[in-house]
Amino acid sequence: MAPIAEAFLDESCDPPVRGFLHRPQLAGGDATVLTHGAGANCQSPLLVGTAEALADCGMTVLRCDLAFRQMRPHGPPGPGSAARDREGLRQAVAAMRRLVPGRVFLGGHSYGGRQASMLAAEDPSVAPALLLLSYPLHLPRRPTQLRTAHFPQLRVPSLFVLGAGDEFAAVAELNSALELIPARTKLLVIEGAGHSLAGRREIPALAARVAGAFRDFIG
Repeated sequence: MAPIAEAFLDESCDPPVRGFLHRPQLAGGDATVLTHGAGANCQSPLLVGTAEALADCGMTVLRCDLAFRQMRPHGPPGPGSAARDREGLRQAVAAMRRLVPGRVFLGGHSYGGRQASMLAAEDPSVAPALLLLSYPLHLPRRPTQLRTAHFPQLRVPSLFVLGAGDEFAAVAELNSALELIPARTKLLVIEGAGHSLAGRREIPALAARVAGAFRDFIG
């Protein structure tokens, strides 16, 4: 049984770090910071399940709310909030480095994963690898408006997880975009899944698969 997550709050930084901490029964020394998409928060079932599965692999996991979500409980991020959201992720990684002796990885779902990748492109030292769930390559039905401007500067190994039916990125589109990234990448395709990757009943199996793939990816 997965351990109960502990509430986590660090108000010594700006923005604060707020979320839930999963401590593994047999800690391996590494950790991962995970965050949510534009319409969710760190309590999303996908994030909870992925955190539990990574903890089962021996990682300490912090699933955290982005800065925009700390400001209001509902609604998407507002114009100009992305830089502060990225700073919040930087602070979350720093908080985890004070807790664990090993590596601290970074990842997230959709908007959260995009901000994680942009932060890593700006500062490759922020994390040794990324876990990017349902990267939003473009808005639905707008395949020419790609969110790849930072990909040539992304020098952090990155595991992408994509539903085969994701309206934000077709498999072929994302495969082509990954060629822009000079670091090692891998694409894990989830057949029969969309942008959410799984329904509630399917999340444990999906999360275990994702955690295993990420464990193998980081070595």
